[in-house]
Amino acid sequence: MSKTATTPAALDIRHGHMPVAVVRLRGPDVAGVLQEIEQRYGDTPGFFENEPALLDLSDWQGGDATALERQAVLQRLRQIGLAPLAFQGGSPAWQHDLRQQGCVAAEALTPTQTRVARETPAPPPPSASSAEPPVSPSALVVDRPLRSGQQVYARGRDLVVLAMVNPGAEVIADGHVHVYAPLRGKAIAGARGLTDARVFALSLEAELISIAGVYRTAEHPWPNNVRGRPTQVRLASGPDGDKLLFEPLV
Repeated sequence: MSKTATTPAALDIRHGHMPVAVVRLRGPDVAGVLQEIEQRYGDTPGFFENEPALLDLSDWQGGDATALERQAVLQRLRQIGLAPLAFQGGSPAWQHDLRQQGCVAAEALTPTQTRVARETPAPPPPSASSAEPPVSPSALVVDRPLRSGQQVYARGRDLVVLAMVNPGAEVIADGHVHVYAPLRGKAIAGARGLTDARVFALSLEAELISIAGVYRTAEHPWPNNVRGRPTQVRLASGPDGDKLLFEPLV
């Protein structure tokens, strides 16, 4: 049976402004969570590239899972590239198991812990002379279509997507976002404040475009000269504040 618009997903994985991925487990049972993970990421093991994760069990809807079920969830999250680092909410049994796995309560999480959980170090903080974080010259390249509910984050670098970004998918980068295919989901460039970041799309059909926190959604139709066409989007400052400029590439 397909989910209705009012039925929450069994789990939700978001970055937002957190230094770690926030994984909200809702249930109503472990089977639902495992099924949701399989549907979204079953064909992309290691999808999150050892991304540190905070497990949020505050909205867990079902009864207490067995020890084997809890272990199955943690194992599956690791298989898709998430590194559980901290938790909030959850039953005493969940909290006990998570502590046994080396997780800490969310309030004890420190920036240092979020860095050492990754195989590669996080980019250094911006210098006093610049509020914009440095971006690595290397890019994260994704050559597979992104389905609804999937999210890719290029931390400290550009993101290049060679396949379609479907509605409900999100592509996020601290640098530029390049989509050499139809962009029908959400694209967020300059996620940590890089105002020079840009979004490039072979066919602009996005739900949302954002650069350094300035965004526009498809609720206000894209300009006629760029809708469905090769487009670049950049941030421009003026007397009325920052705004997004949409420019055709051909």
